[in-house]
Amino acid sequence: MTEKPTLSTAVITYNEAENIRDCLASVADFVDEIVVLDSFSTDDTEQICRGFEKVQFYQHPFDGHIQQKNRAIAFCTSQWILSIDADERVTPELRRSIETFLASNPTAVGAKFPRLAYHLHRFIRHGGWYPNARYRLVRKGRAHWGGENPHDKLILDGRGKKLTGDLVHYTAKDLSDQVATINAFSSIAALTRYNKGKRFHLWRLLVKPISKFVEMYGFKRGFLDGLPGFIIAVSSAYSSFLKEAKLYELDVLDADKPSNLSHLYTKER
Repeated sequence: MTEKPTLSTAVITYNEAENIRDCLASVADFVDEIVVLDSFSTDDTEQICRGFEKVQFYQHPFDGHIQQKNRAIAFCTSQWILSIDADERVTPELRRSIETFLASNPTAVGAKFPRLAYHLHRFIRHGGWYPNARYRLVRKGRAHWGGENPHDKLILDGRGKKLTGDLVHYTAKDLSDQVATINAFSSIAALTRYNKGKRFHLWRLLVKPISKFVEMYGFKRGFLDGLPGFIIAVSSAYSSFLKEAKLYELDVLDADKPSNLSHLYTKER
């Protein structure tokens, strides 16, 4: 009889007291270990995490989503790693899919599954937000976090597989919370792009926001989500605008960095 593979969950946190309990509870019954890498939270995040028997709690200053998530998976000791965010929940159907996948002695080195966002008091199933399948389950040592901060992604060293079942994502507390996230993430994205050698182009500032709205609301049928779908499409267009406008500040106006970023983010001239 083949021995059941071991499974760790990796989560990064910073002031996630409102989210982390439900996140950890969604995986605590079926994983062998939960690794939480915290960025020195000032709320009750640490206390809540330590209340779970399987949690291994670590802390490290935050220096980027990609860097922090790679540290978190490095702390994991199991054969497989399920990497999720504090505002995500593993559904019972997804749990069954993961358990079936691991029990099959898979040759794949990773698995992806749909992520279902809850925003503006409803689940969002259009506009490019669903199924939005991402790799989150990987064999230890056969994947790493890459991409472009803050929009990280797991990159596999080998073949992957798609599973059924949703990873539910509680994307924002409300619209104000989403706007704050857009402001923070657009600053990180603009600085990251500048540091990679990308420069400001006026046509992108004029075209990208419009094309993003048309893509999400029209081509990807965001209108089927009702008024929330319209609000999401406009918000995404606004995010595209801010990324280009902040790149203008960095490149043309020679700003040191967006003022809402900490000293850990620096402009590389």
